[in-house]
Amino acid sequence: MTISMASLALSMVLALSMAALGCIAAVAEARAFFIFGDSLVDSGNNNYLETTARADSPPYGIDYPTGRPTGRFSNGLNIPDLIGKQIGLSESPLPYLSPDFNGKKLLVGANFASAGVGILNDTGVQFVNILRMYRQLELFQEYKRRLSTLVGSKQAHRLVSQALVLITVGGNDFVNNYYLVPFSARSRQYSLPDYVKFLISEYQNLLMKLYKLGARRVLVTGTGPLGCVPAELAMRGNNGGCSQELLRAASLYNPQLVEMINGLNADIGKDVFISANTQRMHNDFVSDPQAFGFTTSEIACCGQGPYNGLGLCTQLSNLCPNRDVYAFWDPFHPSEKANRLIVEQIMNGSNHYMHPMNLSTVMAFDSRI
Repeated sequence: MTISMASLALSMVLALSMAALGCIAAVAEARAFFIFGDSLVDSGNNNYLETTARADSPPYGIDYPTGRPTGRFSNGLNIPDLIGKQIGLSESPLPYLSPDFNGKKLLVGANFASAGVGILNDTGVQFVNILRMYRQLELFQEYKRRLSTLVGSKQAHRLVSQALVLITVGGNDFVNNYYLVPFSARSRQYSLPDYVKFLISEYQNLLMKLYKLGARRVLVTGTGPLGCVPAELAMRGNNGGCSQELLRAASLYNPQLVEMINGLNADIGKDVFISANTQRMHNDFVSDPQAFGFTTSEIACCGQGPYNGLGLCTQLSNLCPNRDVYAFWDPFHPSEKANRLIVEQIMNGSNHYMHPMNLSTVMAFDSRI
């Protein structure tokens, strides 16, 4: 029995098509990961924007596998990189604006975060062209349309609903808005307690928009110890102590964030939103750095001025030789080692750190569904 050339060609096309579909299905079986927020989780979106909020030059990335800057505000890996490894991803989700973000890369997830943003649209105005939160959510909608074209609407819905979502935003609403300058517009408009209530209300709206867009497992981080980062020690600290006003802001904001998340989960009827007490996680090594292998939690590895807390981290900055003994990489951002400690608590921390459960428990629970 002979097979015509046309039949053979058709068979080869069908075989290749089935192989491609099988490859897509295999990738889609892994849990996708979506990231929203600010510079703590930006993996390079700002590299593609005309903005001063960028980490695209050395010594950023000095300890990244390539040894080169990537747009991450870190000496190496950031929190999304480390969480991605923990949930089994073979690669980190690409920045949504990356020209390489296409094809099968969409199945891994996407990073929409942009350095400088806050909950409020007027936060970070000095950085000009950044992906504010409303824009990040618009891009997420655009992503879903692209994904549907790639794998079909049913598979796209499944991938998004089963994905892990991380959102880290809020700190800039204090340091780059309310306290950016004395007598800022927001500080004249609101007392601090009222401003916190306003932020929480606006954040609730953002989280509900994420839910309506299909997110069903959302990890929400609080602020770190805002008053104790090297930048605030240099600018607002009192004789080496943390800025009490920014500590007060964090102490008002973080408990109300948890309360709001608990309320959303109660309204929805399931634990969609998981809160991470990143203030407590940071405070552990800020208050006792030696217990975690750091020599200092006050001085940034890269910077200048008091505590290396002034200006940007550049090639002209002071640079420590061993990043693993510094809790802070630059005036605002944790070192890779500190990020690893934070992610360890996100994965396995007790209810003092994670509520209503840690990420390992979430993963185990979801695997049984």
